[in-house]
Amino acid sequence: MLRLALPMLLVVSGVARAECRDDRLNLTGGFGEAHFTVRVADDPAERAQGLMHVESMATLEGMLFAYDEPQSVSFWMENTLIPLDMLFAGADGTILAIHENAVPMDRTPIPGGDGVQYVLEINGGLAETLGIEPGDVLQHPAIEAGEAGACS
Repeated sequence: MLRLALPMLLVVSGVARAECRDDRLNLTGGFGEAHFTVRVADDPAERAQGLMHVESMATLEGMLFAYDEPQSVSFWMENTLIPLDMLFAGADGTILAIHENAVPMDRTPIPGGDGVQYVLEINGGLAETLGIEPGDVLQHPAIEAGEAGACS
């Protein structure tokens, strides 16, 4: 049922793409375009809290972790109750790596690699369902470097 509903949730029109808001993230790639409602974690306290203790998220909802500069990042799932896909992106919003279906409550480190400035956490399995791959691009007002991830 989820696979049938998702194509209707994907928006490909230029009008939707032009909308640039702090609570909205556009993701574009070979699969097309998807729009997520996001909360932004851009300071140490918000990033430490992340999605811990969240019991559920709507299908196209997530959290964008924004760092001041590209760096090596690692996440874990302690106190996180739902499986997550983690999309690790560079300074221009280009996805560098994807970790799918992170296991709830697991303390095993999940490295994102070097040069990561943004991490988008979405519901587990959604990256595969939508066809999201490295090279696809996150667009959000917090992503200002280069034209790839700049919000139009």
